[in-house]
Amino acid sequence: MLGRRSFFVIAAATLLSSVIAPAAYRRTEAPVIKPAIPTADRSNPDRVFLEQADILRQQPADSFMTLVGNVIFTKGPMIMRCDSAHFVAETESMEAFGNVSMEQGDTLFVYADILDYNGPAEIATLYADPGKKVRLINRDVTLSTDIFVYDIGIDLGYYEVGGELTDPNNTLTSLKGEYVPATKEANFYTDVHLFSRNETDTLNIYSDTLYYNTNSHIAELLSPSRVINARGTIYTNLGVYDTDSNRATLFSRSTVVTQQGQTLTADTIFYDRNAGFGEAWGNAVMTDTVHKAQLLADYTFYNELTDSCFATGKALVKEYSSPDTLYAHGRYIESFRKLDSVNVQADTIRGIKAFTRIDTSHVAIIYPRVRFFRNDMQGICDSLQFTQADSMLRMFINPVVWNEDQQIFGKLIEVKLNDSTIERVTLPDQGFTAQHIEGPHYNQMSGKKMEAFFENGEMRRLEIDGNVEIIMYPEENDSTLNKIINAESSFLTAWFKGRTTEKIKVWPQTTGTATPLFLAKKSIYFLPKFNWYEDMRPLSPADVFIVPAAMEDLMIAAGRQIPIINIRRRADERIMPMPREQIDNEKDIQDFDTDPAISQN
Repeated sequence: MLGRRSFFVIAAATLLSSVIAPAAYRRTEAPVIKPAIPTADRSNPDRVFLEQADILRQQPADSFMTLVGNVIFTKGPMIMRCDSAHFVAETESMEAFGNVSMEQGDTLFVYADILDYNGPAEIATLYADPGKKVRLINRDVTLSTDIFVYDIGIDLGYYEVGGELTDPNNTLTSLKGEYVPATKEANFYTDVHLFSRNETDTLNIYSDTLYYNTNSHIAELLSPSRVINARGTIYTNLGVYDTDSNRATLFSRSTVVTQQGQTLTADTIFYDRNAGFGEAWGNAVMTDTVHKAQLLADYTFYNELTDSCFATGKALVKEYSSPDTLYAHGRYIESFRKLDSVNVQADTIRGIKAFTRIDTSHVAIIYPRVRFFRNDMQGICDSLQFTQADSMLRMFINPVVWNEDQQIFGKLIEVKLNDSTIERVTLPDQGFTAQHIEGPHYNQMSGKKMEAFFENGEMRRLEIDGNVEIIMYPEENDSTLNKIINAESSFLTAWFKGRTTEKIKVWPQTTGTATPLFLAKKSIYFLPKFNWYEDMRPLSPADVFIVPAAMEDLMIAAGRQIPIINIRRRADERIMPMPREQIDNEKDIQDFDTDPAISQN
């Protein structure tokens, strides 16, 4: 049986336990911290409010309060969370630690390990622990770096210790970068690299200053930059590249280099990588290192897929495969591939199908008012065509070619080239050749068909078939001229050495006379079709751009302005439509279509 003292001790203990236990329970329960300024307008975007913390501590000597556990701050629509923080209520500044996050609606999230927020400046500096990254996520855009500074007042974030930005299409890395979440605009500086996240794409952009929009996926290049893809490389100091459409607009003498070895440089270039074509304006220079040729113009169009181009505006071709460079000018210059034969089924033998071969040849044409210059050869015509397959140069409409003191002309001139040197010149219809001797004296030959053969750039043999007419001034042993020979025949072969005619053979019958010069009348000095076009001859590379009035009259007299246009229309694929305003008038268009000479050629 218990004594009274024991009973009271037990009763007191029981009563004490019933009082103490609830109190202890309440001390472990997380207290809710009330806002620092309960009556303030909590929607004010310029104020920072402490919304919640498990524990609040502040020593009398401290200027800040210590918050621990489930800490939440708000600033307008922005919510900041962390494990613990030091908060200065007077300046609304803080240092936050552990699982730091900043959220704005359901679009913007920033994650870090440490936050240093300057209230008066409204600048948040976020840090990541070793091996981790600060991450900003804005819908489908992610930016990661070691240290990220976010200026909340102007909605601008930036890094200066290296970072990476990714969106569904591309990844960008740089030493320094800026990002504006509201506008999706990003600026990157120093060692910038943009590359496609599409495994089938090979796009790589290298630059030191690049602006990029994560919504439009358009990159602006503002420093020396390289754009590399499977089809080639772009070099530019100023340009815009749409990574969705792979279209580039380039300025400031940019250059496009294709895999085939061609380069295009101009003041302004538009390049569509997917379509494989480019346009260039202003001092455009297209270089083909394989064929050792350059095309210069005020405007050019190039189709990479069809290996074709068009140029106009002071257009010039420079061909430098030989020691002497050829300069050729015309109002328009085109180059394209032309289908020569079609691959069709020829027969079936014992179940095996036989096919013919597909052949294509590269064709270049220049028109109208063509002038060209090379040290060993100069010429004019209204239209010029070069076919790579047979290395044949064809000159249409009153063509004239000079070689030193020799001149040839006719209705059509065909020049066979071998490694860019003249091998053979053919005038298939009414050829005429003349050589200036001295004063009013010219050696002259004409005929229905004329063919000249060259060695080392000099004419060695001449063959004329049909209606041969000759005027010759044979040199005496002392190199003087004493007589003139006028003759006619059906066929002729002449051999030359330098300026000297070594031998002439004519057959079957020859009619002619030899007249001493002191008895010769000037009426027998020239054949009926003789013309000496020296005043039209280009004398230098720059002279190809100057069309003398006499040359203009000669071409107009032919009655055709742009005869080669039918060749262009018969090409397998037209490069681009010719603007109607570039053709002189409607009558010209009718003439071109009905020109029988061009239809045959």
